[in-house]
Amino acid sequence: MFCDTPGGAQASATVYTMVEMAKAHGLNVEKYLTFLLEKRPHAGMTDAELAKLAPWSDEARAYCGYAQQTAFI
Repeated sequence: MFCDTPGGAQASATVYTMVEMAKAHGLNVEKYLTFLLEKRPHAGMTDAELAKLAPWSDEARAYCGYAQQTAFI
């Protein structure tokens, strides 16, 4: 509805997914998105590098203020 190209729709879906994953893992969403933008993930990263950016990683939890209580969808 708000995306006029398939690429725009894919980008929106990716951002919405990252927001919901951060929420589900008890992270501060704004800090998590900042964390991702600072790390600038790209297609050339190894699986190990990408794993450090996941919302369940120790690095993301330390940066984003992990809350012990998580919400499962």
